[in-house]
Amino acid sequence: MVDSKKNDALEAEKEYRTTVESAADYIENFDILETITNVGNDEVFTPRKTCDMMLDSLPEEVWHNPNYKWLNPATKNGIFEREIAIRLDIGLKDVIPDTETRRKHILQNMIYAIGQTKFTANVARRTLYYCSQANKKCDGIIADDGHYVNGYAIGNGSWFDTPEGNILTPITNHEFVDSSGKAMSSYISNEAKKKYKCKYCGITGDSKYNDANQRETYAYEFIHYHHLVIGRKLNERFFGGNKNMKFDIIIGNPPYQLNDGGGTGSSAIPIYQKFVDQAKKLNPKYLTMIIPSRWYAGGKGLDDFRNSMLNDKHISKIVDFADSSDCFPNQVIAGGVSFFLWEKDYNGLCTIENRKKNDIISSLRRNLSEYPVFVRDNKAISIINKVLSKKEKTIDNIVYSRNVFNLNSNEIGHKEQKNDDLTLYSLKGVSYINKDKVTDKENLINSYSVMMTKAMSGGNKPSSNGDYLVISNTMRILMPKEVCTETYLCIGKYDNFNEAHNLNNYLKTKFFRFLLLQALSSINISKEKFLFIPILDFKKTWTDKDLYERYGLNNNEIDYIESLIKEMK
Repeated sequence: MVDSKKNDALEAEKEYRTTVESAADYIENFDILETITNVGNDEVFTPRKTCDMMLDSLPEEVWHNPNYKWLNPATKNGIFEREIAIRLDIGLKDVIPDTETRRKHILQNMIYAIGQTKFTANVARRTLYYCSQANKKCDGIIADDGHYVNGYAIGNGSWFDTPEGNILTPITNHEFVDSSGKAMSSYISNEAKKKYKCKYCGITGDSKYNDANQRETYAYEFIHYHHLVIGRKLNERFFGGNKNMKFDIIIGNPPYQLNDGGGTGSSAIPIYQKFVDQAKKLNPKYLTMIIPSRWYAGGKGLDDFRNSMLNDKHISKIVDFADSSDCFPNQVIAGGVSFFLWEKDYNGLCTIENRKKNDIISSLRRNLSEYPVFVRDNKAISIINKVLSKKEKTIDNIVYSRNVFNLNSNEIGHKEQKNDDLTLYSLKGVSYINKDKVTDKENLINSYSVMMTKAMSGGNKPSSNGDYLVISNTMRILMPKEVCTETYLCIGKYDNFNEAHNLNNYLKTKFFRFLLLQALSSINISKEKFLFIPILDFKKTWTDKDLYERYGLNNNEIDYIESLIKEMK
């Protein structure tokens, strides 16, 4: 009995100690920046862990060179500036031994940023300089507990002559022009303003971002200058016009999109690519940014950017996260995110690193332009190459263009079928429509075809088990006299039911959906995304076992497909 009580007491002591130590560890490592939530989809704050991963990708030499100048062109919470300063403080100890001299040099002469907005510029200065006013001095007012009542900046405000220091508040505005280049007048109606767009970011003149009552305009300074003058403008802003000064390292997490009232996610205006392009124009020694991975397959406003990135031999590394929550907890970014390292003096293959949470799943040196789209998954490369080696025609050749029947998504039809009415499939279910309302340039109405949704199942985000369904299981065979709205894609055209039925079964195979997944980097499935999937003889039924044997897949490749793609019920 005595021993039992003694053991109970010992366990209680251990439990108490563990609780206290955990609390102490939390206090020691607590980071106030982790408590700042995102302002919106336009502004995704960067967690420290993600920032550290990006900084880890840079060569070691950057932390020991006191002459490098760093720029974050769209700072939000100051996390990059703070973590860079901490690393430089360690890396420059041998170069500048005196602590205060070293830290003053780092903040005065090495780290620069432009606020994404007025608000974020203040937050970033508070993070780096301890105060939103870089030159604020201590006023000497002390509270009863001995602490100073009002805050003051690092170096007691003596390190900088201006309130902004090296973290500047954006000062640019949108410039709206019509299709002829004519500037928009302030004295026209909102309806007329719709014809004008900002020549830098693309928002329309009637946008909420052009509302005079809104404190922030989101006219991001870094991209609201022509690329031929951006270098001069930055020199004027930061270095008093000294043409000999330039930035050696550009880093950050730029705004991803502008929700201009027309949609969110993949339907909003992508804008991150403009920051990357503008940064390259400055020709730094190193450039690294974390951005959505939707650019892999191009699409809305991203085709030119994709082609530029895939043919850029200066990109030495891409670190890819299929699940955006691995970088931004509680933030769903369809298609995941990735960061890249661009090096001015590098010219060669790119190391592609697939990561899941904190683990590196695979790493492979590859040619970025090996396919028309960028295949993010290293483990898929050998499978794709085996399939393409047979040089068969691919499914994209028999996928019909979007809205083949010229019926909008909101088309409903009527409930009762009348003479010569066609059966209509839409998001609202099954209804009937007069055939005169239907365009049939492909002569599909009298044939058999396969219908599938053009939105990816699961929103291009892996399930909690890490696997994908890819295609919604609402696919079906379109019989003669049946049509669908633009919500769906139509694949194939056959004179008999059996071939359409076998094609439909082919879409359900894990093999088919795996190859489709490799071309997808958003929720939208379009004709060109089927470029890796072969057309087969659909007079017969194909199973996954048949397909694995046909293309000579080994056990590891088969196991990978089976583990990544869900069974379709």
